[in-house]
Amino acid sequence: MTNLLTALVNLVENPITDIAEHSHSLNRANSMGDALEYYVKDLFCDSMDIDNLARKNEIYSEHFSYLGNQNNPPDIMIRGGDAIEVKKIESMRSGIALNSSYPKDKLYSDNPMIKEECRSCEEWDEKDMIYIVGVTTERKLKALWFIYGSCYAANKETYERIKQKISSGLSELNGVELSDTKELGRVNNVDPLGITYLRIRGMWHISNPISVFDYITEVELTNELTVNAIILKDKYESFPEESKTRLERLISDNLTIQNVRVKSPNNPANLLDAKLIKFIK
Repeated sequence: MTNLLTALVNLVENPITDIAEHSHSLNRANSMGDALEYYVKDLFCDSMDIDNLARKNEIYSEHFSYLGNQNNPPDIMIRGGDAIEVKKIESMRSGIALNSSYPKDKLYSDNPMIKEECRSCEEWDEKDMIYIVGVTTERKLKALWFIYGSCYAANKETYERIKQKISSGLSELNGVELSDTKELGRVNNVDPLGITYLRIRGMWHISNPISVFDYITEVELTNELTVNAIILKDKYESFPEESKTRLERLISDNLTIQNVRVKSPNNPANLLDAKLIKFIK
């Protein structure tokens, strides 16, 4: 089974900044966002050098139980492992659009926003969530972040409370006809003919990890590529020994693994023991 440490080993051993060229060589990507997602898949599957698309798809199927789309997170689920959401931004300080899906510390199978195909692709109740954020400038990958949701997002009750407050507030309006929806609300029969309805959707955003974690690391703009991964210590220690050994053998001036303490997303007064893995090309 693949994991984040495997992906980091493949990245360090074969760093690619021209991800557009990597994907276009196989006629796979129509945008930089697509190119980044294909690059991420290849990192986790060690399939960077495989040119045959049929073989590449077979490898993806071996390692992934679900591949989603922009409207239905997650983008990727590792078979028996973590869930992955891939985001591309074009500025070092841009916020990240999550659309109708609020940030997640974990992905739960009973989440109404995920598709049934995701829910039934394997036996699972919850998965740790990895947010992978790529910064592209002039069609080149400049910075790449791998952050576990447990370091980045509060528990689901924090976001559900806001969503429920909005929905319950709508229900208290007089003369408004509501219907069940997975969105924040839907108001029916707005006009006298009863032919107009209003959909109320959430548009969630989250601050860029470059800003969120600037107290423990920064992006070196002078370098060709800067990679940061933030993992809670307990999660890091849960990885197979082989995966940890492969990564730690690559430690050098360009690859470092540090013990850091990050603010708890649920209570910033609490500091959580974590690992910062940093690679500079």
